Amino acid sequence: MKLLVTGGAGFIGSNFIRYILNKYPDYQIINLDKLTYAGNLENLKDFEYHPNYKFVRGDILNSELLEHIAADCDIIVHFAAESHVDRSVLGADDFIRTNVLGTQVLLETARKLGNKRFHHISTDEVFGSLPLEDSDKAFIEETPYEPRSPYSASKAASDHLVRAYFHTYGLPITISNCSNNYGQYMFPEKMIPLFITNLLQGEKVPLYGDGKNVRDWIHVDDHCSAVDAVIHRGKIGETYVVGARCEKSNIELTKMILSCMGFGDEMIEYVKDRPGHDRRYAIKPYKIQAELGWRPQIDFDSGIRSMIDWYMNNQEWWRRIKSGDYKDYYDLWYKKR
Repeated sequence: MKLLVTGGAGFIGSNFIRYILNKYPDYQIINLDKLTYAGNLENLKDFEYHPNYKFVRGDILNSELLEHIAADCDIIVHFAAESHVDRSVLGADDFIRTNVLGTQVLLETARKLGNKRFHHISTDEVFGSLPLEDSDKAFIEETPYEPRSPYSASKAASDHLVRAYFHTYGLPITISNCSNNYGQYMFPEKMIPLFITNLLQGEKVPLYGDGKNVRDWIHVDDHCSAVDAVIHRGKIGETYVVGARCEKSNIELTKMILSCMGFGDEMIEYVKDRPGHDRRYAIKPYKIQAELGWRPQIDFDSGIRSMIDWYMNNQEWWRRIKSGDYKDYYDLWYKKR
């Protein structure tokens, strides 16, 4: 099988490529990535000369390039996206361009090439926010969409486009809406790697608001195995929500990281909450478990400790990122609002 993976130099995409090439040695992968701020070829440096791996630098809005590189591929696995909520609050233009228009160009390319198999990676954030006081409520495939940030609105729009191409043109699609990922190669503007790397630099961790916002966490390797299950055994036209049933409040997660790294509450710096901060996410992944036999394998305690170890042992990787343009963004968002 030959896969075109968009956004394969990013956090989840690069882990997926590594997962597939390790599990299926006969598979071929073309990695298409524009290499924006979050794309990093160092994420796949050990696969640079792999005979079944090829990197192409390019934009998913370039239809001519897409038609050329996707022509002999069996499936398009679409990870490429602007994904950070905070950045979407500061400016939504790139999110609409990449997440909405870019997805449409990819879909049209797949249609023109004879209805290529298409898998779309999405997020649980399209479903909106759940109340803290009702712990039984969780997102399922039929949950109505209620995006509350420019980022989640752009992903909701792309989901609708993917389904529209299925219903209108018969394009063979699947969609997965996943909860919050964590793990190796995670870009250090996101909460967990931001906190880990700040502490390694002797800096405090900036915690939004009261810290009671809850997220459902899944290790990136478990997410990759879920996508693997969907692209091989998923039913065409269907959506699968993916999560590990691992809800943690931000303050609980913060104190866990502090404890694992030998720090106390004195390293917490409470900062102004971001606009429209969703209170709680949670997923019930019953469908993917019942239909595809998928189950998460990595428990959160061991996963977060492994992630801390990875950032401790790969400081060159994240220090280069945090010393570049990223620092200006960090100062703008956390220090100067």
